[in-house]
Amino acid sequence: MSKTIIFFPEGAYGPTNNCVGIGDVLRRRGHRVVFVIEESFAGTLEAKGFEERLMRLTPPPEEEEVPGQFWKDFIRDTAPVFRKPTIEQIREFTAPTFEALLDGARYVDDRLREIFNEVQPDVIVEDNVLTFPAILASGKPWVRVVSCNPAEVKDDDVPPPFSGYPTADRSAWPAYRDEYAAAHVELHGSFSAFCVERGAPALPEGEFMHESDWLNLYLYPEVVDYERAAPLGPTWHNLQTSVRATDDAWEVPDALRDGPGALIYLSLGSLGSADVELMQGLIDTMGASGHRVIVSKGPQHDLLTLHDNMVGAEFLPQTSVLPHVDLVITHGGNNTVTESLFFGKPMVLLPLFWDQYDNAQRIHETGFGVRLDTYGHTPEELRGAVDGLLANSALLARLAGVASELQAAPGTARAADLIEQLL
Repeated sequence: MSKTIIFFPEGAYGPTNNCVGIGDVLRRRGHRVVFVIEESFAGTLEAKGFEERLMRLTPPPEEEEVPGQFWKDFIRDTAPVFRKPTIEQIREFTAPTFEALLDGARYVDDRLREIFNEVQPDVIVEDNVLTFPAILASGKPWVRVVSCNPAEVKDDDVPPPFSGYPTADRSAWPAYRDEYAAAHVELHGSFSAFCVERGAPALPEGEFMHESDWLNLYLYPEVVDYERAAPLGPTWHNLQTSVRATDDAWEVPDALRDGPGALIYLSLGSLGSADVELMQGLIDTMGASGHRVIVSKGPQHDLLTLHDNMVGAEFLPQTSVLPHVDLVITHGGNNTVTESLFFGKPMVLLPLFWDQYDNAQRIHETGFGVRLDTYGHTPEELRGAVDGLLANSALLARLAGVASELQAAPGTARAADLIEQLL
């Protein structure tokens, strides 16, 4: 019997794309799938065949919004912080980001209640890093999806989230955890009170997100997942990956099909690619690499100059590109990392913020890639990392095995099964 399922992802490409992959499976099984999205995403989910309900997390601007301008301004104002150690980023980036997100949750609460009353969902699926009280107050079953690095779900044996610290060296963990707690204590108290005021339970200690009583999902291949001191409860399930099948088809352009060297995919995500100086430096480095390069150029695409051994575009259908390439240079976003493993590709990781540090460190210490200093590496180090990974036949064989296992059990189908069981 057809059910109505609301997906409410964070207003970013990563969580949205993750939910699209799961929603697509459920839609194909005959369910009604409705996406609650920010106005800036209007039409993008409809074009993929889903219903949309629009909302805002901030008041409307006085002047008309220019698409992509938010990210350009964000990078301009914030990029200097990304050059600092992660413990210094806590008060200068992490806490202010949470503050802005929490303000958005307050602003949108009434609109969410309107949407839930209108749509009357059978279940609500939330992929976010914080609670929205309207979901818990709705009385509907709801699903929590963690599409960030699973260090977000804290554990004594897992490095602190957003730190990028190694699992084998715990010396810096206590100071980071103390600083993280101190920086967020007031935000936590005020938002917990708001949750109670709006009919939701108080927040768990030290968390901005509730655990669902019904179903909790995360996605991280077991081969790189963390060992935990306290196993997750019975409502938790690891999808391993969640690779959508909705991207447009893509083929290697004629200009690069028969060229020399390997085929490399360069992407720093929608945010990282807005740092023109960083992106152009990487492009110039790889221009002298002897390899062919596919560049995801991002919102500042018109300011980037490619070399003769490259092609690129503002947006690329990433899950259609990855099967064709030999290696990925990435910022370490969770989607790109898990998708690269799904297709068996080694990675060079250049983290910028949030869980990208955790992903970069975890891939480095498990041997599936190389983490470099994003702003401090030399061109020789980057090209050397690329060539070293491509020459590592044992690693490439290991990755092929990982890809075979992941593709045999797609996480999107597993998620759809679990949601249907809940329904």
